[in-house]
Amino acid sequence: MKVWIFFLLCLAGHAMAAPTEEAVVEELLIAEEPIAEEPEVGANPVQVEIEEFDEAIDIFEEEQAFADNPCLDHHCKKGKVCEVDEDNTPMCVCQDPSSCPASEGEFEHVCGTNNVTYDSSCHFSAIKCALEGTKKGHKLHLDYIGSCKYIDACLDAELSEFPLRMRDWLKNVLVTLYERDEENNLLTEKQKLRVKKIFENEKRLTAGEHSLDLLAHDFEKNYNMYIFPVHWQFGQLDQHPVDGYLTHSELSPLRAPLIPMEHCTTRFFEECDADSDKYIALEEWSNCFGIKEQDVDKDLIV
Repeated sequence: MKVWIFFLLCLAGHAMAAPTEEAVVEELLIAEEPIAEEPEVGANPVQVEIEEFDEAIDIFEEEQAFADNPCLDHHCKKGKVCEVDEDNTPMCVCQDPSSCPASEGEFEHVCGTNNVTYDSSCHFSAIKCALEGTKKGHKLHLDYIGSCKYIDACLDAELSEFPLRMRDWLKNVLVTLYERDEENNLLTEKQKLRVKKIFENEKRLTAGEHSLDLLAHDFEKNYNMYIFPVHWQFGQLDQHPVDGYLTHSELSPLRAPLIPMEHCTTRFFEECDADSDKYIALEEWSNCFGIKEQDVDKDLIV
């Protein structure tokens, strides 16, 4: 630090010292000789001058593209595409199923609640859109990923086992997101603080194949670890719109991949809707996963 201070004082002293007569003449000569700015090596001087104009032209062309095609900035839900009317106003219309890309294999197939297999989610959404306003369309939803197949009925004993595995899975998903969130785009800061407590808890049951007895025991002993994961999953699904209720469509991202693996999925979510109003409230959702009424907190949905 002392070396730097001494160096700065020397510079200041030199700058403040009175210039000699020779220095004044030299400075005048330098002032009289303008220094021309040299263009970058390899750059055309004319091209350097017009670069700013090129940027302005690019911005103009981009704005002109949006003006010519307002659909570029107009969002439509699944099953619909944007078209413009005579006044060049964008609007959403049902997509023609034949315009959907051909499926590359059976892994793209989806099964509807009408037990019909569709080539892809695009085909399904387009056909559902065409049925809007009809009784058939109102009842049609995406059931699960894959071709339609026979799914065993869910017995009462099996239904009671489902939330044991589901709770443990939700907890492990959150912990995995926390471990991989290097760029801070998987979880919010508030979510990370809550998951950090779970992650660092020495009593946490690590991911793996566990017996139902062990899962039940862990839920009883470490109950508090499961409260936030259940709330978090509700918040992830409650998106269209964010109103504190889950519809069949909002449940689809969770249900669709689960049903082929967990045959009790459909019955579980049906019974979560305790008042059978076609909506699952946070209180109903939490009760399904064994969360006590006094621990249901809308502030945990962050």
